[in-house]
Amino acid sequence: MATPFLSTANTFLSSTTLSSSSSSSLLCLQKPHQTLCKAFSTESLSISPSEITKRSLSISFITGLVFTLAGNGGHVDANAAILEADDDEELMEKVKKDRKKRLERQGVINSSKQETGYLQDLVFKLSKVGQAIDNKDLSTASSVLGGSTDTDWVQRANIAFAKLSSGPEEKTEVDAFNSSLASLISSVTKNDIESSKIAFVASASALEKWTSLAGLVEKLKGL
Repeated sequence: MATPFLSTANTFLSSTTLSSSSSSSLLCLQKPHQTLCKAFSTESLSISPSEITKRSLSISFITGLVFTLAGNGGHVDANAAILEADDDEELMEKVKKDRKKRLERQGVINSSKQETGYLQDLVFKLSKVGQAIDNKDLSTASSVLGGSTDTDWVQRANIAFAKLSSGPEEKTEVDAFNSSLASLISSVTKNDIESSKIAFVASASALEKWTSLAGLVEKLKGL
């Protein structure tokens, strides 16, 4: 089936010979549900019939193409508007969910003053241990840490971790902290200064990451 502008071109190509003096023709452009026609005179053009035929074919082709593109453009604009509206709706839903999550998190933090106190004690103890290690005073570091991870302050810290960890990322950092803390206690007990430094840095790094994920950076001092 011929396209609209090719149909018009075929009409021109199959027409009878034109008079160069006063003959006239119709230029017709077909669109769905609509046909546009315009009369023209060969006399006013002052060119030969063969030139009229070629030029008419060119005009018909270009005009039909413009009409086609214009029609398709409306559909493209409409589809783009629909997609943009969908994107805006998805963005708004995401913003609402994020806001709800933040409010819930803040509510948990505000109702966990005791657990926040446990974590603040943890930060102070690690700060003292870090200073002692920096001064190569492992005896002081050992007295602060205790002999194992079963001490009260470590147990209380883990209670706070459990309550304030809401996702797998936080729990991963808790595991990393406890593992590094165990290595720190062991290295200090063995009086191994270099291993103690490495384990301390790993412990402090894991705690800092957890604090950031849990939204407690502004709640704890000394980080």
